[in-house]
Amino acid sequence: MTTYPVRVRGRLDPALSRWLWLVKWLLVIPHYVVLALLWVAFAVVGVVAFVAILVTGRYPRPLFDFALGVLRWTWRVAYYSFGALATDRYPPFSLGEEPDYPATLDIAYPERLSRGLVLVKWLLAIPHLLIVGVFLGGGGYVAFRAGEWAFSPAGGLVGLLVLIAGVVLLVTGRYPRGVFDFVLGMDRWALRVAAYVGLMTDAYPPLRFDTGGDEPGVATVDAPPRRPPRTGIANRVVAVVMGVLLLLVGVLVSAAGSLGLWADRNQRDATGAVAAPARVLRTDGYAVELATADVEWAGAGRLVGEDWLGDIVLRVDPEAFVGIGPAADVERYLSGVDHDRVTGLGDRVDYRHSAGTAPPTAPDSQLFWVSSGHGSLTWTARPGDWTAVVMNPDGSRGVATSVVATATLPALAPAGWALLGVGVVVLVLGGGLVLFAVTRPLPTTTEGEIDA
Repeated sequence: MTTYPVRVRGRLDPALSRWLWLVKWLLVIPHYVVLALLWVAFAVVGVVAFVAILVTGRYPRPLFDFALGVLRWTWRVAYYSFGALATDRYPPFSLGEEPDYPATLDIAYPERLSRGLVLVKWLLAIPHLLIVGVFLGGGGYVAFRAGEWAFSPAGGLVGLLVLIAGVVLLVTGRYPRGVFDFVLGMDRWALRVAAYVGLMTDAYPPLRFDTGGDEPGVATVDAPPRRPPRTGIANRVVAVVMGVLLLLVGVLVSAAGSLGLWADRNQRDATGAVAAPARVLRTDGYAVELATADVEWAGAGRLVGEDWLGDIVLRVDPEAFVGIGPAADVERYLSGVDHDRVTGLGDRVDYRHSAGTAPPTAPDSQLFWVSSGHGSLTWTARPGDWTAVVMNPDGSRGVATSVVATATLPALAPAGWALLGVGVVVLVLGGGLVLFAVTRPLPTTTEGEIDA
Protein backbone atom coordinates (compact mmCIF):
# COMPACT_ATOMS: atom_id res chain seq x y z
CA MET A 1 0.00 0.00 0.00
CA THR A 2 1.48 3.34 -1.06
CA THR A 3 0.56 6.69 0.42
CA TYR A 4 -1.42 9.30 -1.41
CA PRO A 5 0.72 12.11 -2.95
CA VAL A 6 -0.79 14.54 -0.45
CA ARG A 7 0.85 13.68 2.86
CA VAL A 8 -0.69 15.23 5.97
CA ARG A 9 0.86 14.62 9.37
CA GLY A 10 0.16 15.87 12.87
CA ARG A 11 1.90 15.26 16.19
CA LEU A 12 -0.22 15.67 19.32
CA ASP A 13 1.58 17.72 21.97
CA PRO A 14 1.81 15.64 25.18
CA ALA A 15 1.30 18.55 27.59
CA LEU A 16 -1.31 20.96 26.25
CA SER A 17 -2.41 23.96 28.29
CA ARG A 18 -5.86 23.54 29.80
CA TRP A 19 -6.97 27.11 29.08
CA LEU A 20 -4.91 28.43 26.15
CA TRP A 21 -7.39 27.10 23.59
CA LEU A 22 -9.97 29.56 24.92
CA VAL A 23 -7.99 32.51 23.50
CA LYS A 24 -6.38 30.94 20.45
CA TRP A 25 -9.03 32.49 18.21
CA LEU A 26 -7.66 35.87 19.32
CA LEU A 27 -3.99 34.92 19.06
CA VAL A 28 -4.30 33.81 15.43
CA ILE A 29 -5.96 36.99 14.16
CA PRO A 30 -2.66 38.18 12.59
CA HIS A 31 -2.51 34.88 10.68
CA TYR A 32 -6.12 35.32 9.55
CA VAL A 33 -5.28 38.73 8.09
CA VAL A 34 -2.31 37.41 6.12
CA LEU A 35 -4.11 34.24 5.04
CA ALA A 36 -7.05 36.25 3.73
CA LEU A 37 -4.67 37.92 1.26
CA LEU A 38 -2.81 34.69 0.52
CA TRP A 39 -6.02 32.88 -0.39
CA VAL A 40 -6.91 35.64 -2.82
CA ALA A 41 -3.47 35.15 -4.33
CA PHE A 42 -4.06 31.37 -4.29
CA ALA A 43 -7.15 31.90 -6.41
CA VAL A 44 -5.21 34.03 -8.89
CA VAL A 45 -2.42 31.44 -9.06
CA GLY A 46 -5.03 28.70 -9.59
CA VAL A 47 -6.40 30.48 -12.66
CA VAL A 48 -2.91 30.94 -14.11
CA ALA A 49 -2.06 27.29 -13.37
CA PHE A 50 -5.31 26.13 -15.03
CA VAL A 51 -4.30 27.85 -18.27
CA ALA A 52 -0.72 26.57 -18.02
CA ILE A 53 -1.84 22.97 -17.47
CA LEU A 54 -4.36 23.20 -20.29
CA VAL A 55 -1.66 24.45 -22.69
CA THR A 56 1.50 22.69 -21.51
CA GLY A 57 0.37 19.84 -19.25
CA ARG A 58 2.52 21.21 -16.42
CA TYR A 59 1.85 23.13 -13.22
CA PRO A 60 4.58 25.85 -13.18
CA ARG A 61 6.89 24.90 -10.34
CA PRO A 62 7.16 28.38 -8.73
CA LEU A 63 3.37 28.65 -8.68
CA PHE A 64 3.08 25.11 -7.32
CA ASP A 65 5.50 25.93 -4.50
CA PHE A 66 3.49 29.03 -3.64
CA ALA A 67 0.16 27.15 -3.63
CA LEU A 68 1.71 24.42 -1.48
CA GLY A 69 3.02 27.10 0.87
CA VAL A 70 -0.47 28.56 1.30
CA LEU A 71 -1.90 25.12 2.10
CA ARG A 72 0.94 24.48 4.58
CA TRP A 73 0.38 27.81 6.30
CA THR A 74 -3.37 27.15 6.45
CA TRP A 75 -2.85 23.66 7.87
CA ARG A 76 -0.50 24.90 10.60
CA VAL A 77 -2.93 27.65 11.66
CA ALA A 78 -5.88 25.22 11.63
CA TYR A 79 -3.89 22.64 13.61
CA TYR A 80 -2.99 25.23 16.26
CA SER A 81 -6.50 26.69 16.42
CA PHE A 82 -9.90 25.16 15.86
CA GLY A 83 -9.01 22.72 13.10
CA ALA A 84 -7.45 20.46 15.75
CA LEU A 85 -6.23 22.37 18.87
CA ALA A 86 -3.47 19.77 18.97
CA THR A 87 -0.48 22.01 19.70
CA ASP A 88 0.30 25.07 21.78
CA ARG A 89 3.29 25.98 19.62
CA TYR A 90 2.44 29.20 17.78
CA PRO A 91 2.49 28.69 14.00
CA PRO A 92 5.27 30.46 12.08
CA PHE A 93 4.53 33.11 9.47
CA SER A 94 5.99 31.04 6.68
CA LEU A 95 5.21 29.46 3.33
CA GLY A 96 8.07 27.01 3.84
CA GLU A 97 8.04 23.37 4.83
CA GLU A 98 8.83 23.92 8.56
CA PRO A 99 9.55 20.21 9.19
CA ASP A 100 10.00 20.67 12.95
CA TYR A 101 6.47 22.05 13.43
CA PRO A 102 3.97 19.49 14.85
CA ALA A 103 1.78 19.77 11.72
CA THR A 104 3.31 19.18 8.28
CA LEU A 105 1.97 18.94 4.74
CA ASP A 106 3.74 17.78 1.62
CA ILE A 107 2.52 17.26 -1.94
CA ALA A 108 4.62 15.41 -4.50
CA TYR A 109 5.24 17.71 -7.45
CA PRO A 110 3.69 16.18 -10.60
CA GLU A 111 6.01 16.38 -13.60
CA ARG A 112 3.02 16.00 -15.94
CA LEU A 113 -0.70 16.61 -15.49
CA SER A 114 -3.62 15.61 -17.71
CA ARG A 115 -4.83 18.48 -19.87
CA GLY A 116 -8.33 17.06 -20.18
CA LEU A 117 -8.72 16.17 -16.52
CA VAL A 118 -8.12 19.77 -15.48
CA LEU A 119 -11.49 20.67 -17.01
CA VAL A 120 -13.57 18.23 -14.97
CA LYS A 121 -11.82 17.82 -11.61
CA TRP A 122 -14.41 19.99 -9.91
CA LEU A 123 -17.12 17.69 -11.25
CA LEU A 124 -15.35 14.46 -10.34
CA ALA A 125 -14.74 15.76 -6.83
CA ILE A 126 -18.41 16.42 -6.03
CA PRO A 127 -18.77 13.29 -3.82
CA HIS A 128 -15.71 14.39 -1.84
CA LEU A 129 -16.91 17.98 -1.62
CA LEU A 130 -20.20 16.83 -0.10
CA ILE A 131 -18.31 14.79 2.49
CA VAL A 132 -15.93 17.64 3.25
CA GLY A 133 -18.97 19.91 3.61
CA VAL A 134 -20.14 17.72 6.49
CA PHE A 135 -16.67 17.74 8.05
CA LEU A 136 -16.11 21.48 7.82
CA GLY A 137 -19.65 22.85 7.70
CA GLY A 138 -21.51 24.38 4.75
CA GLY A 139 -21.28 23.20 1.17
CA GLY A 140 -17.55 22.52 0.87
CA TYR A 141 -17.89 23.29 -2.82
CA VAL A 142 -14.43 24.55 -3.84
CA ALA A 143 -10.82 23.77 -3.13
CA PHE A 144 -10.60 27.00 -1.20
CA ARG A 145 -12.89 25.47 1.42
CA ALA A 146 -9.64 24.54 3.19
CA GLY A 147 -8.89 28.23 3.45
CA GLU A 148 -12.32 28.96 4.90
CA TRP A 149 -11.86 26.09 7.35
CA ALA A 150 -8.80 27.84 8.78
CA PHE A 151 -11.01 30.81 9.67
CA SER A 152 -14.04 28.88 11.01
CA PRO A 153 -13.73 28.24 14.76
CA ALA A 154 -16.78 25.99 15.03
CA GLY A 155 -17.75 24.66 11.63
CA GLY A 156 -19.16 21.23 10.93
CA LEU A 157 -18.17 17.96 12.56
CA VAL A 158 -14.53 19.04 12.93
CA GLY A 159 -15.56 22.13 14.90
CA LEU A 160 -17.92 20.13 17.13
CA LEU A 161 -15.35 17.44 17.99
CA VAL A 162 -12.59 19.97 18.54
CA LEU A 163 -14.87 21.91 20.89
CA ILE A 164 -15.58 18.68 22.82
CA ALA A 165 -11.84 17.98 22.99
CA GLY A 166 -11.26 21.50 24.31
CA VAL A 167 -13.82 21.07 27.08
CA VAL A 168 -12.34 17.69 28.05
CA LEU A 169 -8.85 19.26 28.04
CA LEU A 170 -10.08 22.10 30.26
CA VAL A 171 -11.57 19.66 32.80
CA THR A 172 -9.07 16.78 32.77
CA GLY A 173 -5.89 18.28 31.31
CA ARG A 174 -5.83 15.58 28.60
CA TYR A 175 -6.74 15.70 24.92
CA PRO A 176 -8.77 12.55 24.05
CA ARG A 177 -6.60 10.49 21.71
CA GLY A 178 -9.57 8.98 19.92
CA VAL A 179 -10.96 12.42 19.12
CA PHE A 180 -7.53 13.53 17.86
CA ASP A 181 -7.25 10.55 15.50
CA PHE A 182 -10.75 11.10 14.15
CA VAL A 183 -10.25 14.86 13.65
CA LEU A 184 -6.94 14.29 11.87
CA GLY A 185 -8.71 11.89 9.52
CA MET A 186 -11.23 14.58 8.56
CA ASP A 187 -8.53 17.24 8.21
CA ARG A 188 -6.47 14.90 6.02
CA TRP A 189 -9.48 14.20 3.80
CA ALA A 190 -10.18 17.94 3.40
CA LEU A 191 -6.58 18.76 2.44
CA ARG A 192 -6.45 15.92 -0.10
CA VAL A 193 -9.59 17.26 -1.74
CA ALA A 194 -8.24 20.83 -1.66
CA ALA A 195 -5.07 19.72 -3.45
CA TYR A 196 -7.02 17.72 -6.06
CA VAL A 197 -9.54 20.44 -6.86
CA GLY A 198 -6.70 22.96 -6.69
CA LEU A 199 -5.15 21.09 -9.68
CA MET A 200 -2.02 20.07 -7.74
CA THR A 201 -2.38 16.34 -8.39
CA ASP A 202 -4.17 14.00 -10.82
CA ALA A 203 -4.43 11.22 -8.23
CA TYR A 204 -8.07 10.94 -7.24
CA PRO A 205 -8.51 11.24 -3.45
CA PRO A 206 -9.17 7.82 -1.90
CA LEU A 207 -12.67 7.30 -0.53
CA ARG A 208 -11.35 6.08 2.79
CA PHE A 209 -10.94 7.48 6.27
CA ASP A 210 -7.26 7.51 7.26
CA THR A 211 -7.23 8.46 10.92
CA GLY A 212 -4.33 9.33 13.17
CA GLY A 213 -1.42 11.71 12.96
CA ASP A 214 0.66 9.64 10.51
CA GLU A 215 -0.06 8.74 6.92
CA PRO A 216 -0.98 5.08 6.31
CA GLY A 217 1.17 2.74 4.21
CA VAL A 218 4.88 2.84 3.51
CA ALA A 219 6.96 5.94 3.95
CA THR A 220 7.80 6.36 0.29
CA VAL A 221 5.63 7.60 -2.53
CA ASP A 222 5.67 6.39 -6.08
CA ALA A 223 6.70 9.75 -7.46
CA PRO A 224 9.91 11.20 -8.92
CA PRO A 225 12.32 12.44 -6.26
CA ARG A 226 11.75 16.08 -5.48
CA ARG A 227 14.36 18.72 -5.87
CA PRO A 228 14.93 20.95 -2.84
CA PRO A 229 12.21 23.59 -2.75
CA ARG A 230 13.23 26.76 -4.50
CA THR A 231 12.11 29.05 -1.71
CA GLY A 232 13.65 32.10 -3.33
CA ILE A 233 11.51 31.71 -6.44
CA ALA A 234 8.44 31.00 -4.29
CA ASN A 235 9.13 34.15 -2.28
CA ARG A 236 9.49 36.05 -5.53
CA VAL A 237 6.09 34.79 -6.70
CA VAL A 238 4.60 35.86 -3.36
CA ALA A 239 6.11 39.32 -3.76
CA VAL A 240 4.72 39.69 -7.28
CA VAL A 241 1.24 38.48 -6.33
CA MET A 242 1.11 40.64 -3.20
CA GLY A 243 2.46 43.60 -5.19
CA VAL A 244 -0.24 43.19 -7.85
CA LEU A 245 -2.93 42.98 -5.16
CA LEU A 246 -1.59 46.16 -3.54
CA LEU A 247 -1.60 47.88 -6.91
CA LEU A 248 -5.25 46.92 -7.43
CA VAL A 249 -6.18 48.17 -3.96
CA GLY A 250 -4.22 51.38 -4.57
CA VAL A 251 -6.02 52.00 -7.85
CA LEU A 252 -9.45 51.52 -6.21
CA VAL A 253 -8.66 53.72 -3.21
CA SER A 254 -7.09 56.43 -5.37
CA ALA A 255 -10.10 56.34 -7.69
CA ALA A 256 -12.45 56.76 -4.71
CA GLY A 257 -10.42 59.74 -3.48
CA SER A 258 -10.34 61.30 -6.95
CA LEU A 259 -14.10 60.85 -7.30
CA GLY A 260 -14.62 62.60 -3.98
CA LEU A 261 -12.43 65.54 -5.02
CA TRP A 262 -14.22 65.75 -8.38
CA ALA A 263 -17.60 65.79 -6.65
CA ASP A 264 -16.38 68.48 -4.25
CA ARG A 265 -15.41 70.75 -7.16
CA ASN A 266 -18.09 69.98 -9.73
CA GLN A 267 -21.22 68.67 -8.01
CA ARG A 268 -22.01 71.55 -5.65
CA ASP A 269 -24.91 73.89 -6.35
CA ALA A 270 -24.97 77.68 -5.98
CA THR A 271 -25.27 77.36 -2.18
CA GLY A 272 -22.21 75.09 -1.97
CA ALA A 273 -24.21 71.96 -1.19
CA VAL A 274 -24.18 68.59 -2.93
CA ALA A 275 -27.67 67.67 -4.12
CA ALA A 276 -29.24 64.26 -4.53
CA PRO A 277 -31.52 63.67 -7.53
CA ALA A 278 -35.12 64.84 -7.10
CA ARG A 279 -37.66 62.10 -6.41
CA VAL A 280 -41.47 62.10 -6.43
CA LEU A 281 -43.06 60.33 -3.44
CA ARG A 282 -46.68 59.23 -3.32
CA THR A 283 -48.84 57.39 -0.84
CA ASP A 284 -52.53 56.80 -0.31
CA GLY A 285 -51.83 56.84 3.42
CA TYR A 286 -51.29 59.76 5.77
CA ALA A 287 -47.47 60.04 5.73
CA VAL A 288 -44.30 59.14 3.88
CA GLU A 289 -41.53 58.11 6.26
CA LEU A 290 -37.97 58.33 4.95
CA ALA A 291 -35.76 55.45 6.11
CA THR A 292 -33.96 55.91 9.43
CA ALA A 293 -30.44 57.28 8.97
CA ASP A 294 -27.54 56.77 11.37
CA VAL A 295 -25.59 60.00 10.95
CA GLU A 296 -22.33 58.37 12.08
CA TRP A 297 -22.63 55.64 9.39
CA ALA A 298 -20.06 52.95 10.35
CA GLY A 299 -18.09 55.39 12.49
CA ALA A 300 -17.62 58.06 9.81
CA GLY A 301 -18.44 60.74 12.35
CA ARG A 302 -15.68 59.56 14.64
CA LEU A 303 -13.16 59.56 11.78
CA VAL A 304 -13.83 62.94 10.16
CA GLY A 305 -15.79 64.78 12.82
CA GLU A 306 -19.40 64.87 13.94
CA ASP A 307 -20.21 67.63 11.44
CA TRP A 308 -19.11 65.60 8.42
CA LEU A 309 -22.58 65.93 6.83
CA GLY A 310 -22.83 69.64 7.57
CA ASP A 311 -26.14 71.40 6.91
CA ILE A 312 -28.90 69.26 5.41
CA VAL A 313 -31.79 70.80 3.48
CA LEU A 314 -34.94 68.89 2.51
CA ARG A 315 -37.16 70.60 -0.07
CA VAL A 316 -40.72 69.44 -0.79
CA ASP A 317 -43.72 71.00 -2.50
CA PRO A 318 -44.75 74.31 -0.85
CA GLU A 319 -48.03 72.92 0.46
CA ALA A 320 -46.42 69.89 2.15
CA PHE A 321 -45.11 69.54 5.70
CA VAL A 322 -41.64 68.06 6.25
CA GLY A 323 -40.04 67.34 9.60
CA ILE A 324 -37.08 65.44 11.00
CA GLY A 325 -36.86 64.01 14.48
CA PRO A 326 -35.45 61.19 16.61
CA ALA A 327 -36.30 57.83 15.05
CA ALA A 328 -37.86 56.49 18.26
CA ASP A 329 -40.22 59.48 18.59
CA VAL A 330 -41.24 59.32 14.94
CA GLU A 331 -41.92 55.59 15.30
CA ARG A 332 -44.20 56.23 18.28
CA TYR A 333 -46.05 59.01 16.40
CA LEU A 334 -46.66 56.85 13.33
CA SER A 335 -47.46 53.69 15.26
CA GLY A 336 -50.85 52.48 14.07
CA VAL A 337 -50.98 55.14 11.35
CA ASP A 338 -51.62 54.17 7.72
CA HIS A 339 -48.40 55.25 5.97
CA ASP A 340 -45.53 54.19 3.72
CA ARG A 341 -41.86 53.88 4.58
CA VAL A 342 -39.52 54.47 1.65
CA THR A 343 -35.92 53.40 1.13
CA GLY A 344 -33.52 53.56 -1.79
CA LEU A 345 -33.91 57.15 -2.95
CA GLY A 346 -31.46 56.51 -5.79
CA ASP A 347 -32.48 55.05 -9.12
CA ARG A 348 -35.28 53.13 -7.44
CA VAL A 349 -37.65 53.98 -4.61
CA ASP A 350 -38.87 51.06 -2.48
CA TYR A 351 -42.13 51.39 -0.53
CA ARG A 352 -43.17 49.38 2.52
CA HIS A 353 -46.78 49.95 3.53
CA SER A 354 -48.11 49.86 7.09
CA ALA A 355 -51.90 49.72 7.41
CA GLY A 356 -53.65 51.72 10.08
CA THR A 357 -55.78 54.74 10.85
CA ALA A 358 -55.35 58.51 10.75
CA PRO A 359 -52.72 60.19 12.97
CA PRO A 360 -54.07 61.36 16.36
CA THR A 361 -52.91 64.96 15.80
CA ALA A 362 -51.54 67.12 12.99
CA PRO A 363 -47.75 66.99 12.51
CA ASP A 364 -47.25 70.68 13.42
CA SER A 365 -48.43 70.00 16.97
CA GLN A 366 -45.62 67.55 17.72
CA LEU A 367 -42.75 68.83 19.85
CA PHE A 368 -40.10 66.22 19.00
CA TRP A 369 -39.15 67.66 15.59
CA VAL A 370 -35.59 69.01 15.65
CA SER A 371 -36.39 70.85 12.43
CA SER A 372 -39.60 71.19 10.42
CA GLY A 373 -41.34 73.46 7.96
CA HIS A 374 -43.74 73.83 5.08
CA GLY A 375 -41.95 73.39 1.77
CA SER A 376 -38.46 72.90 3.25
CA LEU A 377 -36.38 72.46 6.37
CA THR A 378 -32.75 73.11 7.24
CA TRP A 379 -30.96 71.04 9.87
CA THR A 380 -27.36 70.83 11.03
CA ALA A 381 -26.66 67.12 11.26
CA ARG A 382 -25.50 65.64 14.52
CA PRO A 383 -24.92 62.05 15.71
CA GLY A 384 -27.94 59.88 16.33
CA ASP A 385 -30.74 57.99 14.60
CA TRP A 386 -33.06 60.34 12.74
CA THR A 387 -36.14 59.95 10.57
CA ALA A 388 -37.70 62.46 8.17
CA VAL A 389 -41.45 62.52 7.50
CA VAL A 390 -43.51 64.20 4.75
CA MET A 391 -47.23 64.78 5.41
CA ASN A 392 -50.08 67.09 4.57
CA PRO A 393 -50.14 69.95 7.12
CA ASP A 394 -53.60 68.93 8.36
CA GLY A 395 -52.65 65.25 8.57
CA SER A 396 -55.08 64.24 5.84
CA ARG A 397 -54.84 61.16 3.62
CA GLY A 398 -53.04 61.16 0.27
CA VAL A 399 -49.53 62.62 0.04
CA ALA A 400 -47.78 63.41 -3.25
CA THR A 401 -44.71 65.62 -3.44
CA SER A 402 -41.26 65.94 -4.94
CA VAL A 403 -38.30 65.67 -2.56
CA VAL A 404 -34.80 67.09 -3.02
CA ALA A 405 -32.09 66.55 -0.38
CA THR A 406 -28.86 68.55 -0.21
CA ALA A 407 -25.93 68.49 2.21
CA THR A 408 -22.90 70.76 2.50
CA LEU A 409 -20.56 67.79 3.26
CA PRO A 410 -17.58 69.73 4.67
CA ALA A 411 -15.61 66.49 5.02
CA LEU A 412 -15.84 65.63 1.32
CA ALA A 413 -12.60 67.33 0.27
CA PRO A 414 -10.51 66.18 3.29
CA ALA A 415 -11.78 62.62 2.85
CA GLY A 416 -10.99 62.73 -0.86
CA TRP A 417 -7.44 63.95 -0.24
CA ALA A 418 -6.95 61.34 2.51
CA LEU A 419 -8.11 58.49 0.26
CA LEU A 420 -5.99 59.76 -2.61
CA GLY A 421 -2.94 59.91 -0.33
CA VAL A 422 -3.50 56.40 1.04
CA GLY A 423 -4.03 55.11 -2.50
CA VAL A 424 -0.76 56.63 -3.70
CA VAL A 425 1.13 55.10 -0.77
CA VAL A 426 -0.36 51.67 -1.47
CA LEU A 427 0.49 52.04 -5.18
CA VAL A 428 4.09 52.87 -4.32
CA LEU A 429 4.33 49.86 -1.99
CA GLY A 430 2.80 47.53 -4.59
CA GLY A 431 4.98 48.85 -7.37
CA GLY A 432 8.05 48.54 -5.16
CA LEU A 433 7.27 44.89 -4.39
CA VAL A 434 6.80 44.04 -8.06
CA LEU A 435 9.93 45.97 -9.08
CA PHE A 436 11.99 44.27 -6.37
CA ALA A 437 10.80 40.80 -7.39
CA VAL A 438 11.37 41.39 -11.10
CA THR A 439 14.75 43.12 -10.96
CA ARG A 440 16.41 41.12 -8.17
CA PRO A 441 19.12 38.92 -9.79
CA LEU A 442 18.90 35.14 -9.52
CA PRO A 443 22.16 33.49 -8.37
CA THR A 444 23.24 30.29 -10.11
CA THR A 445 24.33 27.04 -8.50
CA THR A 446 27.61 25.28 -9.17
CA GLU A 447 25.73 22.95 -11.50
CA GLY A 448 24.70 25.90 -13.65
CA GLU A 449 21.01 25.73 -12.70
CA ILE A 450 19.11 28.80 -11.75
CA ASP A 451 18.49 28.55 -8.01
CA ALA A 452 16.89 31.00 -5.71
